[in-house]
Order: sequence, then structure tokens, then C-alpha cells
Amino acid sequence: MGTWRVVSAFLVTGVLGGLLGIGIQSLAWSWGQVWARIDARGAVLDPSIGILGAILAGSAFAPALYRRRIRLLGLSLLVTYTLYGGDADSVYRLLAALAGLVLGVILTSGRPRPAWYRSSYHETRTLTAAMVAVTGLGPLIVLLTGVGIGPLAPVVAGLRGVDISGITDACSQNNASAHCVAGVTTAVAAGTGVVLMSLVPLLLSLVAAWGLRAGRRAAWFLAIGVNAVMALLTGLSVATRSLREPTDVIEIDRQFPGFSVLAILVPVGMCILLAITHRRFAVRASRRAVRRFSLTIGIAFVVLTATNMILVSAVSHSPSFWSSLLTTLRRFLPTIIGRPSGHTPLTGIALALHRDVGALFWLVFAIAMVGLLLGRSRKAADDAERFRTQLRSTDGGTLGFMGTWEGNEHWFTADGRGAVAYRVANDIAIAVGDPVCTPGDTVKTIRGFLDFCDANAWTAVFYSTHEEFAPAFKDLGWKSISVAEETVVPLDRFELTGKVWTKVRQPYNRGQRDGLTTLWTTWEQLPAGLVAQLDALSEQWIAEKALPEMRFTLGGMEELRDPDVEILLAIGPEGELQAVTSWMPVWREGELVGRTLDFMRRADGAMPGVMEFAIASAALHMKEQGLEVMSLSGAPLAQTVDGDADADPGITRLLGWLSRVLEPAYGFASLLRYKGKFNPEYRPMHLFYADNGQLPAIGLAIGRAYLPNASPAEYMALARSLAG
Repeated sequence: MGTWRVVSAFLVTGVLGGLLGIGIQSLAWSWGQVWARIDARGAVLDPSIGILGAILAGSAFAPALYRRRIRLLGLSLLVTYTLYGGDADSVYRLLAALAGLVLGVILTSGRPRPAWYRSSYHETRTLTAAMVAVTGLGPLIVLLTGVGIGPLAPVVAGLRGVDISGITDACSQNNASAHCVAGVTTAVAAGTGVVLMSLVPLLLSLVAAWGLRAGRRAAWFLAIGVNAVMALLTGLSVATRSLREPTDVIEIDRQFPGFSVLAILVPVGMCILLAITHRRFAVRASRRAVRRFSLTIGIAFVVLTATNMILVSAVSHSPSFWSSLLTTLRRFLPTIIGRPSGHTPLTGIALALHRDVGALFWLVFAIAMVGLLLGRSRKAADDAERFRTQLRSTDGGTLGFMGTWEGNEHWFTADGRGAVAYRVANDIAIAVGDPVCTPGDTVKTIRGFLDFCDANAWTAVFYSTHEEFAPAFKDLGWKSISVAEETVVPLDRFELTGKVWTKVRQPYNRGQRDGLTTLWTTWEQLPAGLVAQLDALSEQWIAEKALPEMRFTLGGMEELRDPDVEILLAIGPEGELQAVTSWMPVWREGELVGRTLDFMRRADGAMPGVMEFAIASAALHMKEQGLEVMSLSGAPLAQTVDGDADADPGITRLLGWLSRVLEPAYGFASLLRYKGKFNPEYRPMHLFYADNGQLPAIGLAIGRAYLPNASPAEYMALARSLAG
């Protein structure tokens, strides 16, 4: 936008906001509006008026996503402050913001008009949730400002106590003083006089907003319910004039009925918005979660109602059952409908419970609703087997078998020709490896998975995905970062002759001289003695590290037990286990074409170079089987070539720093150099993502996927290792 434009926008919108505000205030004075009579007595010199105007003007220069967010959320907040607070500052800020919108259009008139982008499911949910939360903040605004004189302030004025004599004195001269208005709005909606009950709509609105952001259907029903009830109760109050009955001051403000109608329109407008966007909130809770929610609120309602009725009966003179029930039930309703009548406990705990029973129930309701919103239906247990079948029949690349591991979920295209393995952490859906499909179905599979994630309120990313898929993501406007390099050895070129193979040939020959043998097997075929040695070797390796064991794309002992995984053991002359490697299958259109290294550990005291011996032996075995390729997997955050040319330089530097910091703990760069002994081809693996602004959340999600169960002690050990 530029410095001079910012300064100009600040001055222009600040002046326009003030002038327009003064003009509207003068008209409101002549119409008898209360807020105009009060705030006309003092000057308004608030720098936030110009600041907000400049921000809204600057939104015209922002990308579509942030432009939409700034305008919609900013204006929603300003309108809420104006309707509830009602002071001149709020009105001037809103007018300055509107002037900023117009100024932004003028300042960008010479530029190409930005294309209109339809909001994604995720963006629609985010904005709707924010508007529900913002409009629910009204009671808090009244509480914090102390004097709410906006059109909607009377609806939530039960936040304060009622002093009828004080109100009468303040309004005796009919001059609409600030104290008079504050008192009237307080008396108007006094009800129970309990602050907690007055804040129930705010509490439920915030819970609903939290669930709406995640696309939850239950949150949609809650938001509809809260706004519909508020509109209904306000309408009933206006129709019966019950809002004015607590005071005898009828002539304070003849415009009050109009304000009440406006108070009805706000929740009605929210209901309309929610109805229009209802298809965006389709994530249903599991049946178990619904049953738990229903049982919780049912028990809470019965227990609290019965307890309160007993207390009412204990301190009253022979109250009828229905009278006690009516008195109790009115305590569960918002303060807007007036003060409950009937028998009332007067002292001690009975008074406290009777007064706060409604707030206590709604607190239990809110907590139970959070539990309901966390409930998620799970996929069928046979999805993993279906994914494995898909992997065999199409092409999942050299790392596709990782998608079968525990912790991954699976998505399939409607025609069953494509699949994606993923796991969700912090609402980030991390697709593992390449899409599993034939080359002709790549674009359809990727786009289908993105739509699936959008419908579930997840941010989709593809992690450890090969470079050949970059064009499909580039067409989507996505960005990429090189996060690892896979080392792939074409088996037709694997030889142990020549100078380039010296570092592999020497350990292999030494192993043969020292009497090492190999066993190519599966877990089910392992002799019991070797199983025990393998378990002991693995446990010893983990114990010596004292660092969190990384998972996600790094397999452990559980993955060795898969019947499709083959294991190569290096066994010493005395039958002792010296090293173990595991090899995942690589299928292409129903045919086994290669193996990928996963698990790799050596015993203490093993022959130097035993891992080279084991890997070389495995390569020779695969070559004899007629396989095409041996992959040594990738090393996270390690690479031998420059990163993506289009990657953000700051992000590239950050990844380089992170690689250097993690090297002492995990040795990824050293591992990549080690694999270079086998003269591999280097295949970059990327993180494909939509927006740089998502990277912090994506980084946290990937970190959680790698270390899902690390203990505090393990994190401390990792921190000490990183520190030096």
C-alpha cells in the first residue's frame, strides 16, 4: 500500500468518520435518540477511528483470502460494538471503516480488479464461526463498558443490579442523563439479576463458534438454537411490553420499541446466514458421543430441577407441585423474559442454588456440548486392507506401503481408482507419500482428496511426495518445499566391482571372511531364538538413544510384523544377531518391482561395516529375484541439491537451520551421506501446501505426527541434545 497511502487513509477516514458521525448525531438528536443526547456533550478525539479506516482501506490491496477476512470480521466487530455499546466512538469508528472501504476502491482503481474467489468450505466455516462469536460478545461489551446505550444493550442489561429508586431520581427531570439510561436499560432486562445467567448466550455462542469452525453439525444446531431463542424471547418481550414494566418511566425514550425490533433482527439475520451455509456443516458426531451428551444433560436437568424444587418446598408454606416446578423451570431461562415469580428460598446455600441453578445447568450443557463436538465417526476397519489392494493393483511409488501403517486413515475416489493415505493432527490432514492411482487418475485423485478434506474442515498437505507430481499441484497454485531426498538404486546397475563400489565391497567381503551369514525371511517365519534376539536388539537401541522415537514415516518393530514386509538378518558365526533390515514391497500394476528399506539397526559389538554388508546382501538377493529397484528411503530435512527454486528464501533458510539443529540428535544428514555409498539416484521429496501462512500449523502437525507419544522426559532429553 505504501507509507503515503497509509497516512492519507488515516487522515481522510478519520476526518470523514468524525464529520459523518457528527451529522448523524445531529439528526439523531432531532429524532430524540438517547445516545445522541448523551454523547453530544463531549468531543471525540480517538486515533483508533483513523487507524481502523486505514486498515479497511488497506484491505483493498490484500490477497482475496485476507481481504475477505479483514472486511467481514472487522465490520462485524465494529457493528457489534455500535449496537451494544452505542457510544459516539463506536459510531465514528464504524463510519470511518465504511469510508475506508470506499477509499480502498478509489486507491486501487488503476489496478486490475482482483478475481472473485468462491470461499472454500473451510473459509466459509471460519468466517461464519467468527461472526457467531462476535455477535455473541455483546453481553461482555456491556459489562466492560459499564454503560451500554446501544440498541441491543437493554437485552443484556441484566448484567447489573436494579435500583428502582435511583432510576426514578435520575430520570425525574426527563433529561436522559447517562445514569438514567444505564438504569433504565438495567431495569428493562433485570430478570434474575445474576451475571452468570446473563452470560449464558455468550458462552453458548463461543462453544457453537468453536464447533462451526470444524464444520460440526451439532454446533450448527446450537448456533441456530441460541439465535432463534434470543429472537423469540426478545419478540415476546416487545409484544407484551414486559421489558418496560420494571420501571414506571415510560417516556424516557420513545424510540425504544424501534431499538427492540432491531434487537430481534440481529439474531434473525444470524439464523438466515446459518441456513444459507448449512451445507458447510456436515461433520456429524458418532452415535456414542450423541448418547453420552443426551445422557449427561438429561441427568443434570433432572437432578438440578428436583434439588431446587425440594429447596423451594422446604422454605415455603405448602407450595403446590406445579408452582414449585414453574418457579424452578423459569430459573433455566434467560434473564430477558423477566424476573421469575413464585416461592423463593431466602437464605444460605438454598438461596445460592436457587439463584444459580440455571447457570449451573447451562455450564454442564456447554461442557457436554464440547464433548459432543469432539466425537468423530471412524472409518470401517477394512479400509486398510482395501488400501493395500489398491496399492497392489495400481502404483503407489516406492514409499506407498507406508500408507498401510497403523495411525493412517484412508480415502478413496468414488470410482475406486485412486486412494490417499493420511493422518490428521491439529486439523491438518497430512497425506503420506504419493497418491495411489494410475498416472491418468493423478489430478482427479488429488482434487478429490482436497475436496474431502475441505468438507471435513481440515487443511490438506501432501508430505514426502515425489517431484513428478509437482505439475498437478502447480496447476492448483500450490507451493512446495523440498523436505527430504530419497536414495534409489536401480538394481541393474548394482555391482560390487570398480572403484565407485569400494566402500560397499570392502565391508561385504569382510563379512564373508568373518563368517557372517544372512537370513531373508518374514516375521512369521523367524525362529523363536532370533525373535528374542531381535526384540532385545531393538530395545537396547531405543534405550541407548534416550530420545523420542520418531514414527510417521519411520517404521518400528510393529511394522516388521506385516506379512508383506521381508526381513534380512545379518548373523554372526556364533549365531548372534548383528544387524537387521526390513524391506517394504513396491508394487506396480499387480507386480512386485522392488523393495524399500525401512527398519535398520545394528547390535553393539557388531562387525564394523555390518550395515553395508546387510544392505549389499539384500540388493544381491533382490537382483536375483528379478526386481527392478531398491530404495533406501529418504532422510528428513537432508538433501544434496539446492531446494525448490520457487520456495520462499526465508523458509529455505529456516529448514536449513532446523536440519543443522536436529543433526546432533537424529543424524539425518549423516544418514543421507551414508546412503551415498551405494551410488544411488537422488529423488527429491516435497511438502506440497496451499499457503505460506499455513506453515506454522503444518510444522506443528508434522512434528506431532513424528512424535505422537513422546513423554516429557523424552522431550527434555531432546532439548538437551539440541542445546549441545
